[in-house]
Amino acid sequence: MQGKKELQPKMLYQVHIDSLVAEDYFYRQLSRAIDLNFLYKATEPYYGKEGQASIDPVVFFKICLVS
Repeated sequence: MQGKKELQPKMLYQVHIDSLVAEDYFYRQLSRAIDLNFLYKATEPYYGKEGQASIDPVVFFKICLVS
């Protein structure tokens, strides 16, 4: 089963995580420049329909990209 990560910023001691990361941070710029949503459809045939949800394919690709 293909997993999908839903990012929901949470407050941490009255501080938003988004406010701690600079707007010109490399990974923010990368996220704005590259749309990886096509990976969901491209990888769908390789995932089973039963069992636990796997890692989000976009997250996995980003891990591979920066490693």
